[in-house]
Amino acid sequence: MTTPPAANAAPSPAAGPVPSSVPDPALPATGASRLLHPDPTVRRLARITLLNTLGSGLSLSVGVLFFTRYLGLSAGRLGLALAAAGLCGVLASVPAGRAADRWGSRPVLVTLVALTGLGTAGYTAVGGYPAFVALACLVAAADRGAAAVRNALYAEVLPADKRVAGRAYLRVVTNVGICLGTGVGAIALQVDSRTGYLTAILADAASYLAVAVMFHRLPMPGAGAAGPRGGRGGRETERRPVRERNPALRDGPFLVVTALSAVLGLQFAMLEVGVPLWIVQHTDAPRITVAATLVVNTVLVIAFQVRATRGTEHPAAAARACGRAGLILAASCLVIALAHGAPAALAAVVVLTGVALQAAGEVLGQAGTWALSYDLAGERAHGAYQGVFNAGNAAALMIGPAVVSTAVIGHGLTGWAALGALLAAAGLAMGPAVRWAGRRDAVRGV
Repeated sequence: MTTPPAANAAPSPAAGPVPSSVPDPALPATGASRLLHPDPTVRRLARITLLNTLGSGLSLSVGVLFFTRYLGLSAGRLGLALAAAGLCGVLASVPAGRAADRWGSRPVLVTLVALTGLGTAGYTAVGGYPAFVALACLVAAADRGAAAVRNALYAEVLPADKRVAGRAYLRVVTNVGICLGTGVGAIALQVDSRTGYLTAILADAASYLAVAVMFHRLPMPGAGAAGPRGGRGGRETERRPVRERNPALRDGPFLVVTALSAVLGLQFAMLEVGVPLWIVQHTDAPRITVAATLVVNTVLVIAFQVRATRGTEHPAAAARACGRAGLILAASCLVIALAHGAPAALAAVVVLTGVALQAAGEVLGQAGTWALSYDLAGERAHGAYQGVFNAGNAAALMIGPAVVSTAVIGHGLTGWAALGALLAAAGLAMGPAVRWAGRRDAVRGV
């Protein structure tokens, strides 16, 4: 679900003694220590992520009803506004990343998160449809821009060989936070009053503002500090003003990896839009199966996302993980398609089996693409590279529901087979793209 080296690896003997703030890996983990990440920076980021996603889950559960019932928007007008907002989110990612390279990821992130919070609060006072569209576009642009800058900030505050494992841990926290927030949102849905919906929206806005303060207080590595939070091989990370054209937009292999990652991102629309429509319109499975699919996906992602990052330390290994992910996702499409025409109980079992395969492909694909988004950029302008990468993912999130609902569900078994073939091809194509990047780097002497 939603917003990715060996996880929690012990330091090598050459690294010196284990810092006092990090538990000794030789000691048995007990109680909460099994759940808390050993890196204090990741723990701080986890607290920020949990608060942020609690608010997001709360808002997601009540947003559509608030907009349609209490702001008076029709489903069609709301859909049009959200489509425009999605486009603004795609367009904002690249300039936000560039701004992070120029002015620093933390101040830019604090500004964008605070702007998202203020915009979210503005929904409670907006009047008229044009104002709502403008506000939705502002919130989406700030939110997607913040996502790109946040990934660049991770590159600055986490060691190069722990970034992917750290992001995996934060993604687990994200799923937990959204689940908890959605549960709280269910209370507002049950109360079903304007006051309840307003409270939920304002609580989400407050969470953004609190997160902005927490990011502002996040310790950053010293400028020019060498060592474990630098680049590959311990190279020193140094921030330089970025005045040339966006390097990521001129990096052919990176653009190909971004596009392939966006294609793999269609799996999220498959889960959130395609599977529910398929269950309700084309199978005899009970409708409660729709909720069960989300539970299965969430539980499996929480259980296995961190583990899936193991073995993705090098670009070739990350590409192989993407290839396996594409094949598993293709298998999930075929299994889900087989639910058509099956008896109700069997159809439910088949769909849930397909969703379990989708979750396996999801955690592998996320681990692989996260690793490549950092490794292929090296330590060169992380903001610019993450901005481009995030724009690709945002584009997939924007067009995915339309693609899945028309090209897949509209063509039944053939549509599912075509989607599976596309996902498999995208995953397998990561290998040639990474080899292209390796040949380019060899020529440049990188």
